[in-house]
Amino acid sequence: MDTDILDFQINSRTEAIIKVIGVGGGGGNAVNHMFKEGIHDVSFALCNTDNQALLSSPVPVKIQLGEHTTGGLGAGNKPDVARRAAEESIDLIQDLLSDGTRMAFITAGMGGGTGTGAAPVVARIAKDMGILTVGIVTIPFVFEGQRKIVQALKGVEQIAANVDALLVINNERLRDIYHDLTMLNAFARADDTLATAAKSIAEIITIHGHVNLDFADVETTLKDGGVAIMSRGIGSGKDRVNRAIEDAINSPLLNNNDVFSAKKILINLSFGEENPLMMEEMNALHDFMSKFGHEIEVIWGAAVEKDLEEEVKVTLLATGFSIMDVPGIEEQHKAQTKAEE
Repeated sequence: MDTDILDFQINSRTEAIIKVIGVGGGGGNAVNHMFKEGIHDVSFALCNTDNQALLSSPVPVKIQLGEHTTGGLGAGNKPDVARRAAEESIDLIQDLLSDGTRMAFITAGMGGGTGTGAAPVVARIAKDMGILTVGIVTIPFVFEGQRKIVQALKGVEQIAANVDALLVINNERLRDIYHDLTMLNAFARADDTLATAAKSIAEIITIHGHVNLDFADVETTLKDGGVAIMSRGIGSGKDRVNRAIEDAINSPLLNNNDVFSAKKILINLSFGEENPLMMEEMNALHDFMSKFGHEIEVIWGAAVEKDLEEEVKVTLLATGFSIMDVPGIEEQHKAQTKAEE
């Protein structure tokens, strides 16, 4: 094993209770992005079969998966190889998480080798240790090919079985958000979206609010939450809260899922320090929350976010959806059933 990587593994303890672990190339890129931005009270780690990718990252805590299985040369786009590599490194992964971590985000791009094969193993280890485990993964763009998409969807099902909640970002939806997508920036946008999702959930806990949401609130929403959806909306002007809510519930990232069909939903409203929420503006939030049925658990909070100025931001995190609500899963099941007939 490379001595630099060994040093990183030894120096892997932190007091932060939230850890974001990037597995494979896509997950690693997202964590690199978050690490450079910095998130208060959150620690970061990388797990990869590719030693060169680890060495080129600024993130100090790293695990080379499967030293004997892959020799640090990657998984060759083979999830089974990556799974074996992660199983070989179970002790290192357990040690990484044995520092008081209470919540772990497992980020990965599905469809390749390491993210698809190793992320479910890392997630399983975290969940078995009693850690609140949240998967945040991406599904490939259509132009990446059907074979990669099918491989990705299999990975999605495998990680879904090993997390408390799974947030799936369909990269193809990014076309509806960013109209300037090119071959050069498409993957960077995907990595950034992955990073933003993890950061948004983590900061609900780490940023103290006027109506505060804490770890217990997020745990209530995510624990055994199944498939999750998350979106953010920005609003400005006279009706800024309603505009932010509309922006959030119409986000392409919701994959056409209806937030009102959730079993649990967490709503966080952020506003600028110089432009605090007026009491009458709270009516818009109350009206929105009243649309949820009595059987749906709704938790909300409000916090100052200095960068917002006169805008408000609404973050929605909803859970209780089925794996069949993930784009492409139902079609894949039908195709598999037909092939077996």
